[in-house]
Amino acid sequence: MIEELQRLGMSGYEAKAYVALVAAGAPLNGYEVAKRSGVPRSTVYETLGKLVGRGAAYEVRLGEGGTGYISLPPMSLLDRMRREFDQSIGALRESLPEVASPTQVRLIHNLTDRSSLLTRAEDVVAAARRDLFLSGWPAEIEPLKPLARRAEADGVDVSAVVFGDDPDPVGRTTRHRFSSPTVALENLGCRLLVVVADREQAVIGGVVNDDAWGVYTDDPAVVLVAVEYVRHDIAMHLIAEKFAAEDFESFWTSDPALLRLRADHGAPATLLRRGAGAAPSPSPGAGRRRGTGTPR
Repeated sequence: MIEELQRLGMSGYEAKAYVALVAAGAPLNGYEVAKRSGVPRSTVYETLGKLVGRGAAYEVRLGEGGTGYISLPPMSLLDRMRREFDQSIGALRESLPEVASPTQVRLIHNLTDRSSLLTRAEDVVAAARRDLFLSGWPAEIEPLKPLARRAEADGVDVSAVVFGDDPDPVGRTTRHRFSSPTVALENLGCRLLVVVADREQAVIGGVVNDDAWGVYTDDPAVVLVAVEYVRHDIAMHLIAEKFAAEDFESFWTSDPALLRLRADHGAPATLLRRGAGAAPSPSPGAGRRRGTGTPR
């Protein structure tokens, strides 16, 4: 609770004093607040004064002219914080673009673990206003669904490709069916995640077990490639649906030009694994497996 209150703008001492007042359920004087909260006695009255100033606590008169403090009820405080936060966001939405200079440098920054990869992916999903493209395994798509559903409810066109079973799909979801998730994982060397918002910003990353790496970028060239990667997978599935299953399977597994494009995915997979600090590259030819499903 202390940490979350600090995230909402309280100092550590203010958060501790407020929680002590809430837990007491009755007025406390400064000495009692210091004793229960761990706030030093030398600063407790200054801290309580700040709580009173922000409306999170109130002064009350105790017997024999003493002063006590009671908390604003927690739900009232949280509702007030939400209103103030929304007002600040609204004001900044109007004012910040007015002072922004045209973009002169495109961003590309590295993401070094699964948590930062998914957090940055959530940022991209939340930024979508027109269209959103997702591609990945259920383990990485699932945490993005609440924001993706909110975007869809706001009119964003959501398209997704999922490697594996997804009983609760979001948007227009295409299940990748050309190769099993296991085969795709073997060939790529990682669970590849691609997230693109409005064709303006993207997160691209790879996950191996609980380790991950990736990039965030608003570089138009990289974003374009990421969008086309997802659109290409979806288009291939739409085309495949127009064929009889056995005819498409025969084409997919025997056409010489297609087999050439699908061959030897081992080299790029090895480079990705090196990026995660994995073992050295395998011997020549060790990476030759069946394709991931669409020509890469």
